[in-house]
Amino acid sequence: MSGEFNLIEKYFENRQANRDDVVLSLGDDCALVKAPNDMEIAISTDTLVAGTHFLKSANPAWVAHKALASNISDLAAMGATPAWLSFALTMPEPNEEWLAPFCDAFFELANQYGIQLIGGDTTKGPLSLTLTVQGLVPSGLALKRSGASVGDTVWVSGYLGHAHAGLDVVLDDQHASKPNAQTLERLHYLSEPRVSLGEALRGLASSAIDISDGVASDLRHILKRSKVGASIDVSKLPISDELISFVGSESKAQQYALVSGEEYELCFTVPNDKLALFESKTESLNVPVTCIGELTDGDQLELHNNGQALEWRLSGYDHFKGNQ
Repeated sequence: MSGEFNLIEKYFENRQANRDDVVLSLGDDCALVKAPNDMEIAISTDTLVAGTHFLKSANPAWVAHKALASNISDLAAMGATPAWLSFALTMPEPNEEWLAPFCDAFFELANQYGIQLIGGDTTKGPLSLTLTVQGLVPSGLALKRSGASVGDTVWVSGYLGHAHAGLDVVLDDQHASKPNAQTLERLHYLSEPRVSLGEALRGLASSAIDISDGVASDLRHILKRSKVGASIDVSKLPISDELISFVGSESKAQQYALVSGEEYELCFTVPNDKLALFESKTESLNVPVTCIGELTDGDQLELHNNGQALEWRLSGYDHFKGNQ
């Protein structure tokens, strides 16, 4: 294989059916798309760098899933339906043994969520992946970090802490012998974007964010934008038996759940007068959701365990420093 265009033609062209709203896709200087007049376009860009977000030795199929799923999760957090994708790939040199499984997994997930690759770039350099995703949301119904009010309940989807535990396994072989280590490593890479939940939350949630830096950190973004505080009961955090076995205690698992970055679950708030409709709409989604607290006056995030105040100092995940 030689040259940029051979790489694009072999691995990225003709991998997907054309969406009806795509006028022009790969092969020109720009892609052309069209959107209904009653829709807004949600746009998000993320970069994943080898050595920071994944190891160079990681399973390329898992890397592909993580890269695309994390971006689709941004759309889910806004209540947007995935539509289009641009992808810039930087590699030290073309590597067919890496690209083949990467692209197979990449397009399998893209097709699962109806998102079409419409453009991008390839270039030589340290291995990194930059994705720009775009989705459609009915005008005026996008979920935002602002809009929450005192008294709203705080919810999360899925189980928390798996990504942090999986990262322990990735970074330190000594963790590989712990219970459920391989399962947690797999879950670190293979998150499930909560698109259906985000769509169901339109008009119901007062705020939302996806958990990329840990719920303790990401919830603070909602608090800042909405000018409220929060009281979180750690005994209500959704943690699995697998995580407790891995870390050795329920208390440690709760702390993992609070700071675990790259979970790509949703954290959102729901006003009390919309709880009944929310529970009715989400009951059929087969997505676990858990109420972990409520919003309060002030601007602080307070933690307690069944009413007993906790002084845990947790700041979540920082891509330059790791879990704090």
